[in-house]
Order: sequence, then C-alpha cells, then structure tokens
Amino acid sequence: MAGAAYAGGDLTLVHYRMPRDPIVDASKLLSYILRHRPDSIGLALDAQGWTDVDALLAALRAHGKAIDRDLLERVVAGNDKQRFAFSADRLRIRASQGHSVAIDLGLSPAQPPDLLYHGTASRFLKAIKASGLRPGARRHVHLSADSETARRVGARHGFPAVLRVDARRMREDGVVFYVSDNGVWLTAAIPPRYLS
Repeated sequence: MAGAAYAGGDLTLVHYRMPRDPIVDASKLLSYILRHRPDSIGLALDAQGWTDVDALLAALRAHGKAIDRDLLERVVAGNDKQRFAFSADRLRIRASQGHSVAIDLGLSPAQPPDLLYHGTASRFLKAIKASGLRPGARRHVHLSADSETARRVGARHGFPAVLRVDARRMREDGVVFYVSDNGVWLTAAIPPRYLS
C-alpha cells in the first residue's frame, strides 16, 4: 500500500510502500490459481478441484513465485475464511469454493438456516434489486450465515450493504443450497423476491 511521510524541515513528502504480507500475497496468488487459472502456471486440477501439493509448489517455483511448503501450510492454517483445504493425507490441496473453472466440489444439498446474508457494496444495490444475485464468473452465489461476515465481505468492495436472503422460502420453492467445507453457503442464483 502506498503512503507518504513527512521528510523533515522543508515539508517534503516522501512516498513509501508499506511492507507486503507474504501470507496475504500467497493467499491471493493461490486463490487466482486454484479457483480460476491453474493453467497460468501449467497446472491442472482434477474433477473435484484438487491438485498435488508438490506439483503446485514446483509449478510456482518454475514461474518465479516463492512459496514453499511452510508458507503454504501457514496460508491454509491461518486464513480466516478457510479458503483452502488439504486432503486428509495432506498431499493434495484445493480452494474451498469460488471457482470459475468447471469443477465439482462433491457437495451434497444442505438445508440452510431460514435467513442467510450476502455482503456487497452499496453501489450495486440498484442492479441487485432489478436482477437479483447472480454468480458472475463464479459457479455459485456466496452467502454467509451471519450478517457481520457479510458486512466484512461487502466492505472489501466499497461502502458495505448487507442483504437478507429468505433461504427458508427459497428452500420451500425448491431451490438447492450447498455448504462448502469452510461454512460458505452456495446456490445458483437469487431472484430479487427473496432479498431484503
């Protein structure tokens, strides 16, 4: 993040760059690769989105990305949203949800709570009221079980707005929901009539 600092008596401003967090940087890179563009480093995902950890690390090294097993372990363990998961034997890794590439996470339909929440930027509300929520480049609309998580998600995109989703009525109308390993609720789309 860029910033400025006072340099001394002549009121000169000196621009500086805040130190980067290697865990945040690695998480963003892994999100891009494991959700959207594994081919960008010559990697392939299996039908459920898994890839071999050693193959991932080798492909990253071959493309000049300094992520080792220790940093990868810290990213997976320390990510507050649990964006990534290791297989039980810790030999494979995948993104928990948010894919734009065609994969099947193997999730079974699940019964959501009566209310779910979606965080967005307030500038999108007019379009959402007209068209509802659509997954865009992703495969599902992402929903939170609590309003505070949704608010934090919305704040990443601007002044936050939190939409309440009448999941009970959607379920009664035959809409299918899934819940990812990290607790994010997923569904194909949400028409405006289910939003408030």
